[in-house]
Amino acid sequence: MMKMPLKLLLINVFLYSLLIAESAVGQSELTFERDVPPRTEELVSVHERFVFNVRYGFLNLGEVEVELLSDTTYQGKDVLHMRTIMRSNSRNPLIGTRDVHYQNFFSYNDEQIYSHLFWRDDMHDEEFERYKIEFDREEQKVRFFEKGEPGDTLALEEPASGGDIIFYFARLFAGTEKSYELPVYIDNEKGYVRAENSPKTEERSYDAFSDPIQTYLSEGTADIEGPFGFRGRFKAWFATDDLRIPVEAHVRIIFGNVKIRLISYEQLNERTESGISKAGTR
Repeated sequence: MMKMPLKLLLINVFLYSLLIAESAVGQSELTFERDVPPRTEELVSVHERFVFNVRYGFLNLGEVEVELLSDTTYQGKDVLHMRTIMRSNSRNPLIGTRDVHYQNFFSYNDEQIYSHLFWRDDMHDEEFERYKIEFDREEQKVRFFEKGEPGDTLALEEPASGGDIIFYFARLFAGTEKSYELPVYIDNEKGYVRAENSPKTEERSYDAFSDPIQTYLSEGTADIEGPFGFRGRFKAWFATDDLRIPVEAHVRIIFGNVKIRLISYEQLNERTESGISKAGTR
């Protein structure tokens, strides 16, 4: 069974190509028209691209890009396509060169966001679909595959996902007093991400924005290991804007915190098959 080394696990969670925005995004480009969290359809209607820097103390571990690509079809159904790219800092001898792409076909309804297919491509080794998870709702099963070979099969518990759905799911609760519990399927296991939220605000600064912004804090635990999971407590901060943009996460490990901070954020005009907006600035 495939286990990802801890040094790569640290590059995870939010949350997640290293095309840095040419200039910082001003706080004025965010909107603050309502006090309630966004609905799922509001989140997925926007083509967002995030780039996060990941650090452990003074060590720069790498960067993570998250982007919602163009809609596609899977088994005859229209689905959304989320991509997360994790590229390590190749100058760090503890990590080496890693270029890992995670892909997720997912849908949503009034109550849930849920995956249909989740897979991982190890671009640095030219291994595609190195790891895959199929969510079979007809048989209520979750099936794992590694290098094309079947692994375990588990019972499906909604809203079932491969883990990166937390990037959208958590935003539905940021700034409220509600808690959440999300079942996550990773590495032949099922676990849970649980968090408590607060409406209290705190001013914090990020490279992605020209001015300090107000944020909401969430605190929780995760009990599953894998590329989008970790065992232990975490903290996450979200902007107080209408979309509750994820801006920072701290993952507790034995000797301190891994810190994941937003360094670039873009809202592009339209999604395309390549993931690059036709009206983009690149």
